[in-house]
Order: sequence, then structure tokens, then C-alpha cells
Amino acid sequence: MPAKRPRPTAAAVLLTALPEEYDAVRAHLVDAEEIVHPNGTRAELGRLADTSWTVALAELGVGALNAASLTTQIIDWLDPEVVLFVGVAGGLKDDIEIGDVVVGTKVYAIHGGKQTTDGFQARPEVWLGSHRLVQAARSALRDMPEVRGHRKPIAVGDVVLADDRSAFAAHIRHHYNDACAIEMEGTGAAHAAHLNGQLDVLVIRGISDLANADKHTADASGSQILAAERAASVAVGVLRKHQPRESADSEEDPQVPYGGDHIDFRGSIFHGPVIGKQTGR
Repeated sequence: MPAKRPRPTAAAVLLTALPEEYDAVRAHLVDAEEIVHPNGTRAELGRLADTSWTVALAELGVGALNAASLTTQIIDWLDPEVVLFVGVAGGLKDDIEIGDVVVGTKVYAIHGGKQTTDGFQARPEVWLGSHRLVQAARSALRDMPEVRGHRKPIAVGDVVLADDRSAFAAHIRHHYNDACAIEMEGTGAAHAAHLNGQLDVLVIRGISDLANADKHTADASGSQILAAERAASVAVGVLRKHQPRESADSEEDPQVPYGGDHIDFRGSIFHGPVIGKQTGR
């Protein structure tokens, strides 16, 4: 009987919805090979060049429900410490331009609420982007003058917004006025990561259109590819700043001088007792 292959693991999972988003992230991976979950979900497992990151990349398809289900499955399968959802979005503010990148300081689920005789009363749900990853993104963007980055909230719903004068657009402006981008999967991934313990999660979106009647024209011009590539470059920049917990290269884990007698066991393997001896100085 052939030997059973070891269970795959990945320190970081990068998730996308669209092929253009997947291709933009994949361009940064080396030594990638396809792996298949018993239920059929596929991912590519590789490395981020010149880092300690083992990375899994998956294309989930569109929608927050789909993202939540498959993100939960992938987290259970690959046991990551970081989850990034990387892709494109529509811009919601006048100062947001096509090709900009929005790092989600928080993501809103924008459809929750109660319809009453006095009108719609919003009952928002919100997930915060990981503090560690948001900080890494701030640092990464300072080193990327070619990318116009925003650290702002993102609205997530099950509707493609292509009319900035619609009642739905007005609903977002009224109840989620600080949201700078709109997309369809971020809350699903964020909620799955939240339910699965101490995972760092962040949504990173490149702006491919302005969520208005010109959306089709923008998409036809190649804006999705541009936005996906910009978002992927920022995601990679975040990982380069925020090294894996086991890595000795982490910027977040400096060597702190220790004032007393001690033995450093990090990275060591022992097969018997360890005996220490105090000596004079």
C-alpha cells in the first residue's frame, strides 16, 4: 500500500473570487502545486519568493455565503495563521480612483436590518481587519509609491452596484457613510476566520470601477486586471512585512535582551533531559 501523503498546511491562505484575481496573486508564488480537498475544493500550495511564507491560493467564486463556507473548509484543512481575501471592488467615494487599493480596516455586512412602517432600520454587522495586518499594510504602502492606498472600511453585499443614483446606493451612503469600496465576499471570509479562532484576517481590494453606470466600460478597458494586480502586490507587501510566527525574520519579533540567566530553547529539539548549571561571572 502506498504511503499516505502528509496533510498539507499553509501559514497563509490567499483567497480570491475571480480568475483575474487568482492569476494576479499566483504570479507572486513559486514552486506551486495543486492540492485537492476530499470534498473537491482545489488550491495551489507554494511559497512566496524570498520569504518564509508557505502560501495556499484558492479561487472560491462569487458571493459572501460561498466565501464563508469554503473559507471555513480551507481553514480547517490547511490550518493557517493568516487569511487574506484579495480582489477587486467598486469605489464609493469621489476621491477613490480606478487602480487605487483599499485595505479593509473593517468590513460591513450591509443587508442586515428591519423594515418598519417608519422605513428601514439598519442592523449592521462588522468585522475589524486584524490590527497586526492593518499595521503591516500601512507600512507596506509607505514603501509602494506606485500604489495609491486607502486604509478604510469596505461594504459587502450580495448586489453588484452599477448605479450610484439608485436607492441601494443611497442606502449605503446613509447607513455606511465611511465605506470607501463595495464588494461581495469579504464578510464571508472575515466571519469564517472569526469563528475559527485566533486568525489574522484582512480584506484587500483594488478598485476596478466606480460603482456607477460606467462599470461595464471600465471592466471592458482592462480595469479589473489592473485592480487585481495592484491588490495582489499590496497583499504580498503585507506578508513581507508580517512574517510567519515561526520565522526568525519577523519584524514583529525583535530579539529583546533578557536580564537574567536563561537558556533559549527556540528552534531546538530534545530527546532527553536538559540540565542547566549556574556558573559564576
